[in-house]
Amino acid sequence: MSNKKTLLILILVFVFLLCGAGILYRQLSGEVSFDQLATQAPQETESAADETAVAESEEPQKVLAPDFTVYDLEGNEVHLSDFVGKPVVLNFWASWCGPCKMEMPGFDKKYLELGEQVQFLIVNLTDGSRETVEVASAFVAQQGYAFPVFYDTQSDAAITYGVYSIPATYFIDAQGYAIAQATGAINEETLQRGIDMIR
Repeated sequence: MSNKKTLLILILVFVFLLCGAGILYRQLSGEVSFDQLATQAPQETESAADETAVAESEEPQKVLAPDFTVYDLEGNEVHLSDFVGKPVVLNFWASWCGPCKMEMPGFDKKYLELGEQVQFLIVNLTDGSRETVEVASAFVAQQGYAFPVFYDTQSDAAITYGVYSIPATYFIDAQGYAIAQATGAINEETLQRGIDMIR
């Protein structure tokens, strides 16, 4: 009988904690907006809060975007520096990431609209186990997305940019300077604001 009471008490405590965590999550998530752009480069950000909550400033700080190597579907090397002279929207994603999937239709729409003027580097975090080139490319084909996808099979881009949470988007101007970034899913309006900052 004593073991049953102890088990019942533990279950009630667990349910109480779970409910409390849910309430706290709803309250905190209502206060945090993930569609704001930070105007600091990723290396200069001091806290995670800065990454999502820094408002746009009149004069964005210019920091040269670090170069990296990714690969196209045929296995050819592609470097960020290949696109100097054209504004770049750099996005990190994976096919298992729900927020990544939510923002992709907006990226595809903007690519179809602005792909001649802005380079879209949609970089898949291809770790070779949870995410493979085959899985990621099949997902893109199934969805019918037109934007170019590149594969970070050596984790060079993710390590260079310190990407630990996806989706993550960087806006780089034609001179190669990182102007703004967004951590978390962004909507089409925020994507357009970022693009406007680099054009």
